[in-house]
Amino acid sequence: MFAVVRTGGKQYRVVPGDKIAVEKLAGNAGDTIKLGDVLLAGDGDTLADAAKVVVSAEIIAQAKSEKVTVFKKRRRHNYRRKAGHRQQMTLLRIVQVGDQKAEKKAAPKKEAAPKAAEAPKTEAAPKAAKAKAPSHEAERQEPAKGVDVVKETKAKKAEPVKKAATAAKADDKPAAAKKPAAKKAPAAKKPAAKK
Repeated sequence: MFAVVRTGGKQYRVVPGDKIAVEKLAGNAGDTIKLGDVLLAGDGDTLADAAKVVVSAEIIAQAKSEKVTVFKKRRRHNYRRKAGHRQQMTLLRIVQVGDQKAEKKAAPKKEAAPKAAEAPKTEAAPKAAKAKAPSHEAERQEPAKGVDVVKETKAKKAEPVKKAATAAKADDKPAAAKKPAAKKAPAAKKPAAKK
């Protein structure tokens, strides 16, 4: 059964089990409220008397909607005002429409995966399993992308590389090849002005 209800100046078509966000209503999370302003009710093609239908809903949470930016400007007058607003709203779960209640969904049952012992033992199956096993092992051993893994072996190898790099720089540039710094010529002294 469905119903069209009005709350907060807006109309909503609801069926049991629906979740809707409406203008803020008084109450706390977990409270049950009745939406009394029912405009239309029916089941399929047939319509029912809306005055006799009552819609019950459970408050899931009191929340705020998306932020709206308000910007005012008057050109050539150096007037600008910027403000933000988040409207208060209530999240509802429709529990009952008329005499029809919401159906609770049962948790899906997990199917038991066949165990390795129950699997048929053929010569092809173990070979395929062995072929796949190393790839899974390699995936487990590799770190995730973007993760830096520091191992002791890398730290020990890094020190000799640094020493070798400094030795290579010293071999490339002999000390005699350095150019002497340019000397500045002494500034010529000006004769003192006579008074």
